[in-house]
Amino acid sequence: MVHEMIETGAATAILPTPQSATKPITVIGTEAIRHTFDDMCLTQAINSRMAPGVSDLVLNPDAHCGYGAPVGCVMASPTHIYPGPVGVDIKCSMSLLQLDLPADAVVDRRTRRAIIDAICERTPTGAGRGQRHAPLSRYVGSGLGRQLLVEGASRDVCRQLGIPFDWTYRCEDSLHVGHDDTSDALRERLDRHFADKFFRDRFSDKMQQLGSYGGGNHFGECEVVEVAKDERAVKAAERFGLVDNHVAFLSHCGSRGIGHNLASGQFRTLQQQFETWNIPLPGNDRQLVYAPLGTSAANDYLDDMALGANFATVNHLLINALVLEAFQSVIPGVTGKLVYFISHNIARKEVVDNQVSWVHRKGATRAFPAGHHELKGTMYEATGHPILLPGNPQAGSAVMVADEGAARSCFSVNHGAGRALGRKHAIRTLDQKQVDQSFDDADILSNCRRYPRDEAPAAYKDFDEVLKSVKTAGLASEVARLKARFVIKDGGRADD
Repeated sequence: MVHEMIETGAATAILPTPQSATKPITVIGTEAIRHTFDDMCLTQAINSRMAPGVSDLVLNPDAHCGYGAPVGCVMASPTHIYPGPVGVDIKCSMSLLQLDLPADAVVDRRTRRAIIDAICERTPTGAGRGQRHAPLSRYVGSGLGRQLLVEGASRDVCRQLGIPFDWTYRCEDSLHVGHDDTSDALRERLDRHFADKFFRDRFSDKMQQLGSYGGGNHFGECEVVEVAKDERAVKAAERFGLVDNHVAFLSHCGSRGIGHNLASGQFRTLQQQFETWNIPLPGNDRQLVYAPLGTSAANDYLDDMALGANFATVNHLLINALVLEAFQSVIPGVTGKLVYFISHNIARKEVVDNQVSWVHRKGATRAFPAGHHELKGTMYEATGHPILLPGNPQAGSAVMVADEGAARSCFSVNHGAGRALGRKHAIRTLDQKQVDQSFDDADILSNCRRYPRDEAPAAYKDFDEVLKSVKTAGLASEVARLKARFVIKDGGRADD
């Protein structure tokens, strides 16, 4: 089926659904970006929009085919919860650490190589790899693991892991609670999980992954901050703690194995219920199972999502503490502060069109502008909070801040550039020598002997065109650009 988008502006369009009474899908993207949405991506968007209880769906410029719902979409529902538009990596997120280190301190390649080695001694990379693969990581036992799943980044959890507690004030959410807005619900849900021997026997191994990146598109990048020159950007950068022409560190990871296990278990349970009761699947897609709010199935999902999200939060904060420690081991006296930590795979309870809804962001980032009611009383009330958008190491990444126009996209923007090539296609078509040479030419180091082809810059969309879409649509403005000096990736897969 060919789906026709109707242009409504230089970087906006609508995608009508077959039912004309249904509010059309909001599309954010220039004409060039809209050509990157293949038919399957648009089909998934329509299936998701027409699913029960869905009131809004937004397709962001980084959108591409996912499982059930496209990666790079926002879906709001006041009545239902959907695991698909959150995904199996619950609360996959971005964080940015600002160091008091001038850019010229990382010009020397030997210095950068020493920092790479120091980070890899503390933060493992690769699927299934954990603390035993990094001799200077923090050990996390089952007791602390249970505590952090329930408490998130509490003062006591931070103390035990050596995380500065004031960093929690620079988190989108430092604690997630259960379906009844209490942590007790999470404690009870975790007790139920521990009654299962399979979960109990593997729990310690999953907690050993705290403070690690994992594989795929997860990464750590040493950056040089380039603050935009306009007055608004300079003021926002000051509020955010960004320092022009200084070193920062950008991280991308999520809830690792525990999040995957919790999400996969929810998919299986809901799919079995749909089969047992012969419930029609939206678009006949098993990844679009759902649960009406208030049901036991919805409550269980919300509790499991919160458990995974709390792990992801502490995982990011610990990684940043370990990265700072690594820099200090090479360059003594360096200090660092968290700029922000923000998710792009989560469902949050927010107000959309004057009604409380669960806003599902699958590969999408919250974007509250200055004056938004949820920022009242926070340090971001007058500016809006930081938005962290990864591009690719060679094109750079961006720190942005939301504009009033973000209201049209459920106060959301894209979570990055978005894939242009599938992983198998990228591996099959991209030349390894050219990929590696492009990093040498850009003087960007890596921990990988060979950079993963499926993560090469050419596998992703044009980041400048993606940013142009966001700016032209009036969703957000650029505060700073981040230029990579080295990259931490899944080194094990790079050598396959």
